[in-house]
Amino acid sequence: MARGRSAGYDNQREAILARAAELFAQQGYPGTSMNQVAQACGLSKPAVYHYFRDKYALLVEIAEGHVARLQELVQEVEAADLLPEPRLRELIHRFVEEYGSAQHAHRVLTEDVGFLEPADRERVLNKERQVVEGFAQAIQQLRPQLAEGGMSKPLTMLLFGMINWMFTWLRPDGALTYAAMAPVVTDLFFGGIGAVRLPLPAEPPPDPKTSNGD
Repeated sequence: MARGRSAGYDNQREAILARAAELFAQQGYPGTSMNQVAQACGLSKPAVYHYFRDKYALLVEIAEGHVARLQELVQEVEAADLLPEPRLRELIHRFVEEYGSAQHAHRVLTEDVGFLEPADRERVLNKERQVVEGFAQAIQQLRPQLAEGGMSKPLTMLLFGMINWMFTWLRPDGALTYAAMAPVVTDLFFGGIGAVRLPLPAEPPPDPKTSNGD
């Protein structure tokens, strides 16, 4: 009888993917070795091979896993059966916040997809196209006349142009967070520069001198 997986198998697998995504994002896929992945995970290289057959398998899972999560977000918002404007606003908010929690995987998807083999790349790109179509349909429901002019898809791509590359300039340790920028993106897309409201300032960390009641 085949042995079952250990209780922590899936958790360890996800941890390896997260560390590999961070290294790929920082160094690029070609510049990262399995030795470096193993060291970053605190594992031996044979231990990493227990979960993934090679570095390429890591790349496929990071890219496809991230875009699959984006598909899930589109499906979740569609299932909420919102009116057109709240639906599009919710999509934008959910995507910007997701990018904030998956910055490394998102960078890998946008920058390293070219290293995928043709069949894998096409499968990932097809998932991306479905995500784009979900946004295009939301825009079209909000402004049905845009479909006649063929503008729903170009507007979708302009919207993604705002949010897909935020990782290139939004510092993780900066004053602005992805959560703070989500409503800014929404305001800008819906109403232009005049509709943008200042984001709420981030709450300062607790003062250690007062947090213990002294």
